[in-house]
Amino acid sequence: MAFRLSELHDILRVILLINFGRSCVCEKEKLAGRIQKFLGCYPCVEKSDLDESINELVGEGLLTLEGDKVLLTEKGAKLRKEFKSLLFKEEPIIEVVAGLTDGSITSLIVITSAIFAGLGTPATLFAAFLTLAAVSVTNFSSFILGGKTEDIADLINLRTLMEYGLHTIPDKEERDTSLMLIKNLFLVLSRAIGRSNLISATICGLTTFLSGSIPIMFYLVLPPPFNIIISLSFVGVVVGIFLTRYRSRKTKVHWRFTLLETLGLIIVAVIISLLIGGTVWA
Repeated sequence: MAFRLSELHDILRVILLINFGRSCVCEKEKLAGRIQKFLGCYPCVEKSDLDESINELVGEGLLTLEGDKVLLTEKGAKLRKEFKSLLFKEEPIIEVVAGLTDGSITSLIVITSAIFAGLGTPATLFAAFLTLAAVSVTNFSSFILGGKTEDIADLINLRTLMEYGLHTIPDKEERDTSLMLIKNLFLVLSRAIGRSNLISATICGLTTFLSGSIPIMFYLVLPPPFNIIISLSFVGVVVGIFLTRYRSRKTKVHWRFTLLETLGLIIVAVIISLLIGGTVWA
């Protein structure tokens, strides 16, 4: 299945795939109604065009037919997931990475600063809450504002690329129908941006606060030297296992390279922060 759209059925195949639910199975009539409702126009897709697109997807091994039911194959389910992730920004990759990284760096800075400065529990708790709250709120607002701006710009570019091939359709009726479907599709996607950005910002803010507060709580609650050992070990586990594995799986890069890169960035960030803090207090 080519990503470049050059005819009406190219658009319908994409719309068909993204309208399947998690069960990956749907009746033909329900699927047609779901598409009409999704696009917000009745009727905007002819039954013959829809049937032809379904048959093309069956021929490509993305769908199978069992009577009136349409089922996604394993290949089709994987492609559906990729399209949903591309168009709806459903997979929170950068949000989780940013939250874990910022939370880990913040907790390391607070813990090492408390050790070097000899801060007591109340002062450390107050500094930790203020620092984590500031970083979490900053991440939340950044993803709300910056994420929405970036996603809208990406949608505009994607729509331009999709419409480019459709303008070459020789049949005027098919060309107008294709452009209308693209317009309705991107209206739906633009409305979904607000929801996805709110979810992304919430995930990033909560991940930042939780990944930073847990090691700090270990440091404050446990007796020395176990508080230092366990809190730093927790940060090491989060950075060395979860964050590294998550980044490695998403970027398809070997975990050793991802681990070295992640540890290097966090160590440099912590050292710079401590040096700046030491200069300020001096």
